[in-house]
Amino acid sequence: MIEAFFELHGLPFGRSVPVIELLRTDGWDELHARMLHTAGIRGFGVFTGDTGTGKTTALRRFAEGLDSNRYRVLYVCDSFLTPRNFYWEVLHQLGCTPRFYRGDAKRQFHKALKEVNEDRKCPVVVVDEAHLLSREMLEEIRFLLNTGMDSGSALALLLAGQSELKETLKLQVNQAIAGRVDMRFHLEAMDKQQTASYVAQHMKAVKAPREIFTSTALSMIHEYAAGIARKVNKVASTCLMTAAVRKESLVDDHLVREVLESEFEI
Repeated sequence: MIEAFFELHGLPFGRSVPVIELLRTDGWDELHARMLHTAGIRGFGVFTGDTGTGKTTALRRFAEGLDSNRYRVLYVCDSFLTPRNFYWEVLHQLGCTPRFYRGDAKRQFHKALKEVNEDRKCPVVVVDEAHLLSREMLEEIRFLLNTGMDSGSALALLLAGQSELKETLKLQVNQAIAGRVDMRFHLEAMDKQQTASYVAQHMKAVKAPREIFTSTALSMIHEYAAGIARKVNKVASTCLMTAAVRKESLVDDHLVREVLESEFEI
């Protein structure tokens, strides 16, 4: 309905929009650069941001942009990640059948890393939702970073998670792993101008034939969403649907207010 009414080539705020078409704010560009640097030096990076700021989207951009002839990306996202599950996941991605016992799987993983390195590629392990990692898993990551006995890292490791991850690594019990971090970055929410540009870029990505959101509508969306990309997506999508149902060609501040009051309980 939205596409037909507004003559769009797809849904502007869905996950189907190619990463290359998305807005690149200063924050996202810096995050991207630091991720690339971490991969390039085979380092250990910790990247944080509040929920909905776009960390996973940034990871998609990062992974898709890496040269497949030089890097092998292994992506892990599990809210209840255990060492055994970790090795099971990465070994499957490497085309191996994981051994049952954790110690055997760990040795199997180290062997697989060596084979990837011998193929002149750098393994890049990305752990998303890392703020949920248990103490046991964090300790396993510390051991993982010791691969190579400091003579040269066998992999690059990136942890991405919500702001709590920063606080977790500040704890005395985690100082050993915190001291190994080579690169850190915290992704902030968008400011008012960036939110407007973000919406405009998403509309451009689906070839909107004209401007649909008024400046006052964008200001109200930003105020509600506080610059959080995920919230902007939800409000903007609902506004487009409401406008299409009503056959209104513009999304203005009056429509946004109605949507917020009826759909988002402000």
